[in-house]
Amino acid sequence: MSNNCFYCQKNEALDELMIEICELEASTLYLFKEQTYRGRCLVAFNGHKNELFDLTDEERDLFIKDVTRAAKAMKLAFDVNKVNYGAYSDKMPHLHFHLVPKYEDGPGWGGTFEMMPSPKVLLSEEEYTQLIDKVRENL
Repeated sequence: MSNNCFYCQKNEALDELMIEICELEASTLYLFKEQTYRGRCLVAFNGHKNELFDLTDEERDLFIKDVTRAAKAMKLAFDVNKVNYGAYSDKMPHLHFHLVPKYEDGPGWGGTFEMMPSPKVLLSEEEYTQLIDKVRENL
């Protein structure tokens, strides 16, 4: 765990960006509050590691299983045409994957998703709850 990492601390900075959906085997699944890409989620490894090669074989296998499980749940929940996977962490060194649903008639189709689109698409608490429930139903 790192004192400077909001994924480790699960603090207010994290809460401003995303909502926890659930704990998985090796990670935590979040719904991004910014919803330009309807259903966008993030899977963060439980433990302060930054690279896939920093994980043991068992940790890596469980983490990738979590990423796959979350992506499949998004596909089923939202009828996604393609899930884009983003594994950055230049500025926030903690292993995590952005899972960005792409729709043929939606923003960014055929290109790279925008990390922080503008203007932001924010939802009501009820709408976030509906998205979270759909993901949970399909995990």
